[in-house]
Amino acid sequence: MAKAIEQLRSGTTVGHAMLGLHRGAPGTVERAVHDGDTINVAAVGNLGVRFLGVDAPEVSFTLPARPDVFVPISDAAWTEFLVDPFAPGLPPLRLRSALKEHLLDRLDKTTAPNHARHATISTTALRTMVGDDVAAQGLTPETFRFRLSFAAEIIDRYGRLLCYVNREQRETPRPPTYNERLLAAGHAAPYFIWPNVNPFRRQAAHPAEAVPRPGGARALAESDGALRNAREMVRAARQAGLGVWERADPLRLLPFELRYLAQRRAPERYVLDLSDEGRELFHPQDYFRIPHPEDRLYVNAEHVGLFREKGWSVPAP
Repeated sequence: MAKAIEQLRSGTTVGHAMLGLHRGAPGTVERAVHDGDTINVAAVGNLGVRFLGVDAPEVSFTLPARPDVFVPISDAAWTEFLVDPFAPGLPPLRLRSALKEHLLDRLDKTTAPNHARHATISTTALRTMVGDDVAAQGLTPETFRFRLSFAAEIIDRYGRLLCYVNREQRETPRPPTYNERLLAAGHAAPYFIWPNVNPFRRQAAHPAEAVPRPGGARALAESDGALRNAREMVRAARQAGLGVWERADPLRLLPFELRYLAQRRAPERYVLDLSDEGRELFHPQDYFRIPHPEDRLYVNAEHVGLFREKGWSVPAP
């Protein structure tokens, strides 16, 4: 089925909808038109949902030579590409020498198979979690419902909803979100991106009000229970050697690293270290200098000005 919200090749994001539903069926024009500038609609097609706070290994992605086709990471073309993503003939990718060396240490003919294996495990784990919830509630795939919790940004450039996801359940306590369950089991790496950090952290009405004080990243990480718990989940999973942190064959390349290598686009998000009291944002290409992924809080480039105004020191691009 076509996507209800999608990004066209031109880069434009569009949606597809019909007259809003009434008692399970398309309603009338009179019911759908609320007033002169508001209508009720129902999505035509499926909605993609991107889990916030986590980054799971990629099952497939586009290669530089085939930017319009998603190729399974298990394909031999990915093995060849990740042996040397800086080979002559590939589109240019300008990375600092330190970051390039950091990547080269983990790139060889085993990198793609390693990523594909972890992606399969992660995908199977999430399917099992959802299936177990369907069974636990005594429901069927037709009657099961998800609960989507939104953060500061509702949709990404690909037309996917940005959410924390759980099973729909009125009674409390509710189980942890799938986002948190994946982190706890080591089936995804953490990927905390400001300002999309609730419900790991409550947000102010305006993003500027939610900017932590200079040097206050560690206090933020320790004072907010949900963010602290999420980071502890990751730390415990890594220490136990679970999932992507397994000791025998841990995930060689983080998912976002695979993506920017394939897209030939250097990292763009600045980073705060949640483990210290520094007053400077790390340059996008210095993210790896923060050793543990759960200590990285990424800041979108469009929000860096808010941090600078608050007093944070921002390195030159």
